[in-house]
Amino acid sequence: MQRVSLTELAKQLNLSPSTVSRALADHSEVSEATKVRVRELARALNYQPNQLAAALRRGRSNTLGVLVPHITGHFFPQVVHGIATEASRAGFTVMICQSNEDAQQERKNIELLRHNQVEGILVSLANTTQDFSHFEELRQQGVPLVFFDRVVEDFRGTNVSAVVLDDHAGAYQVTSHLIEQGCRRIAHFTGPLHMNIHKNRHQGYRDALQAHGLPLDEQLIVHCEQSQAGGTAAMQQLLRELPAPPDAVFASNDLAAVGAMRVAKAAGLRVPQDVAVAGFSNETFTTLTEPNLTSVDQGCETMGISAVRLLQQMLHTTAEHRQPQPRNVVLKPQLLVRESSLRKPRE
Repeated sequence: MQRVSLTELAKQLNLSPSTVSRALADHSEVSEATKVRVRELARALNYQPNQLAAALRRGRSNTLGVLVPHITGHFFPQVVHGIATEASRAGFTVMICQSNEDAQQERKNIELLRHNQVEGILVSLANTTQDFSHFEELRQQGVPLVFFDRVVEDFRGTNVSAVVLDDHAGAYQVTSHLIEQGCRRIAHFTGPLHMNIHKNRHQGYRDALQAHGLPLDEQLIVHCEQSQAGGTAAMQQLLRELPAPPDAVFASNDLAAVGAMRVAKAAGLRVPQDVAVAGFSNETFTTLTEPNLTSVDQGCETMGISAVRLLQQMLHTTAEHRQPQPRNVVLKPQLLVRESSLRKPRE
């Protein structure tokens, strides 16, 4: 069925489009009789207002754009849940796009959100993004931006803020825990280091080794895709190339940790007695693996709620014609120790 326009309604009623618009908005300047005529015809023809056109007339859309790398697993769906809940509470709707970890798709999504007149954008980067000119264009146009989890480091502007986890602290805690369990040759599976999350987790691992007086062995650091397949390949590589297997694996992602654990068990190694394993993100499946997987909780919903509140503050400041101040919210990680890394009895 073809959508009936406001102009067509006006033509059938022999009224001006502006009168029809005011009648539908229950404006006091329009007589009750005219309002009744307009509403009856609108119902009969199943008229639906063009929200984008209305947004353009009002100068605001009450819509927030959300761009995530993917909506799989536990982390991003939970962050989006926090965003949607807080946005709804504040009177906003959300328009959600996913880049599928593709930089070109990310650019297309940004354009789509701009064309839909969103009032601000909440974004977590695709892991292939290394050119940030599309975000620079948004910044220069004054579109409020809040990055979360994956951010453009050193990207500044009054209309840019960020919500991140203290990934360095989380990785430091995991590595220190493994050392306290008696591990001395701890392998680290890391993602692309141009991304803040992997760079900071990698640095946390290195700093914990140094703080505990352990040498850094570059052979134990594997750059791999942060997926089960990536963790599987990385663990197979270590078992194939090293004279002796590592006594622990800390992966920058839970899926990679599960891949490592499966390969270790298939090779006859006991987890955690021979190889302790830990991940990062506290995915739902971490309590379903055998043994349960040690991980770091990232406070997913809190991250989403914090991102919306930051964006609200920016919009409110702009509405008052004041210059918004960029803010960084850093959330604290929580180490969740489970059987996959627990070599010593709990105290």
